[in-house]
Amino acid sequence: MDFEKKMIKKINEILPGGKSRLTSVFESDSELVELTREHILFTMDEFSAEDLFLDSNPYKLGWNMAIGGVCDILASGGEPVYYAHSMVTAARWDEEYIKNFATGISDVLSKLGIVFIGGDFGRGTDWRYTTVVIGRPSGNRLTRFGAKPGDLIYISGEVGRGNIEAALKLNESDQRLTPFLEDTGNKFELRYRESLLIKEFASTCIDTSDGVLNAAQTIAENNNTGFILENIPYLESGLKLSSILSIPKELLAMGECGEYELLFTIDPKKENDFTEKALKENLKFFKLGYLKPPGKNILFSKDKEIDLSNFNIRARDFIAVQNYLETVINFINTGKVNN
Repeated sequence: MDFEKKMIKKINEILPGGKSRLTSVFESDSELVELTREHILFTMDEFSAEDLFLDSNPYKLGWNMAIGGVCDILASGGEPVYYAHSMVTAARWDEEYIKNFATGISDVLSKLGIVFIGGDFGRGTDWRYTTVVIGRPSGNRLTRFGAKPGDLIYISGEVGRGNIEAALKLNESDQRLTPFLEDTGNKFELRYRESLLIKEFASTCIDTSDGVLNAAQTIAENNNTGFILENIPYLESGLKLSSILSIPKELLAMGECGEYELLFTIDPKKENDFTEKALKENLKFFKLGYLKPPGKNILFSKDKEIDLSNFNIRARDFIAVQNYLETVINFINTGKVNN
């Protein structure tokens, strides 16, 4: 058996199957899956080395890829049911690395009872990973529409994990960061239990895959509102990292390598019931701010007020990552964009 077939077989052995997957590995060009006549939720995401994930720990990388895949379904108020992927492994990934990568994916799927229904496998110069997730609407369906001025902005966890990953990836040779690079705990969080409560109370929801600021801007634009962000719960490790690298902490929220948390809005009339139920279920959420009528958008920090009304800097508009970072940092420090 050649390496590719061996790896496909091994990955299928690791990832969870189920009775609804009616074909076995190598049996058919496409997978036969038993579905119902219900509506489904569908999402597909591609990840690669260009997204600046640390890849020194294959288990954590696989875990983070799977979280990134299922997060869209959770943000829509749904239950993830089926998972497929297209995996292009880097030439340097050996059998043990691929096994640990697949195990990270499997652990996410197993925690949610998701069935792996197959995919594609290949080898390349560097890695690329595409997730396909099919979900089932359950209870209140959430979208990015339905919020109004006065609604409160909450998030399901602390801010900065994705941008920490990117900072470490870009500065791997910096010996001051060795303790951070050796710490494998910077995994994205699985927010399934949180999503169940969110869909009961929220008016809108979006994941922070492109960063907290991008998520808040999307909600505001979709609902013709402005916003105030005043209580960003930065990760302590992110604050330490920004201090070492002499970069503003606001980059943890404004950078586009997100942490895949759930950012959502709540009618203030529902806040007491929401917080009481969250406390009863031992769930922790953070209030970031609120929506307001269209106009000036503000990010407050202890030592500054950043007017975000004209902030339209996007990483995709830059060829070099460093130029993007310098532009955002300059905006944070001066409120201006250098052309």
